[in-house]
Amino acid sequence: MEKENKDSIEEYITKFPKEIQDRLRLIRQLIREIVPDATEKISYQMPTFYLNGNLVHYAAFKNHIGFYPTPSGIEKFQGEISVYKNAKGSVQFPYSEPLPVELIRKMVEYRVDEMRRKKK
Repeated sequence: MEKENKDSIEEYITKFPKEIQDRLRLIRQLIREIVPDATEKISYQMPTFYLNGNLVHYAAFKNHIGFYPTPSGIEKFQGEISVYKNAKGSVQFPYSEPLPVELIRKMVEYRVDEMRRKKK
């Protein structure tokens, strides 16, 4: 079943122009490196990493990549994400700017730690 999920994420990614595919694949690869034991699935019609619950979602939109580290992930990094449009559980990374890879890394690592603690 996991292969099916990975295939559906690749199908999601290939629907977009190459520049957007590259950004989506960069996020996907980064998260895989940080948390290789997480599973991937489509949830809320978005690629999702799952570890004891939904870890993070990400999705492509007309002008940005939406990244969804849950409200706790947004709250924890509010100072660093204040330069981006954000809401209770999401942040928008515009295509007009490079992806903030280190910020995404920190947010994912925070969520991994949070979800591993939740399991205990």
